[in-house]
Amino acid sequence: MKKAVPIAALLIAVIISSTWAFYKPVRILAPELAGVPCFSDAICTDDASRLEDATALYNEALHFVGTSVGGIRHAPRTVFCSSEACSESFGLGRRSAITLGTFGIIIGPRAWKRYYVRHEMIHHLQNERLGMISVLRAPKWFTEGMAYSLSKDPRPKLKDPFEHYRSQFDDWYIRVGQERLWEETHRL
Repeated sequence: MKKAVPIAALLIAVIISSTWAFYKPVRILAPELAGVPCFSDAICTDDASRLEDATALYNEALHFVGTSVGGIRHAPRTVFCSSEACSESFGLGRRSAITLGTFGIIIGPRAWKRYYVRHEMIHHLQNERLGMISVLRAPKWFTEGMAYSLSKDPRPKLKDPFEHYRSQFDDWYIRVGQERLWEETHRL
């Protein structure tokens, strides 16, 4: 029994360090360990001179999503990367931004725009309302289509399949309506 405890502790340490090394978005759990300071519980950025911009984008998205899509119970920690080095340290790769369940959001250098931050806040809300497993199992036209559509993404045409997802969601949303949005999502 005494040998089992150190072996279990070692196994847990290996799992945690492997996850940290190979699945970089998990670094949202401790951005400071990835070299990105947090200026509040909710906002971290690699460029303190842009903190005001990050805060404005965050607050606007939180308010917008809360009033037009649904109230967010727990405001997500969000890392705003202004550099490619920061973006790479969180494993964004070619993505502009990513939401990691209800753990947090990572915004890359290209995503410092209202509709991008709103899009990721909508993904956070989906995870809160539906649960992370249900979101993973939900149709992409719903999860991505909702985020593109309800964030008021101004781009007239998205790359496929995202334009198709937005169109499918819009058709569904017209039938369902805002009042029954979350009730109907459980039927997907």
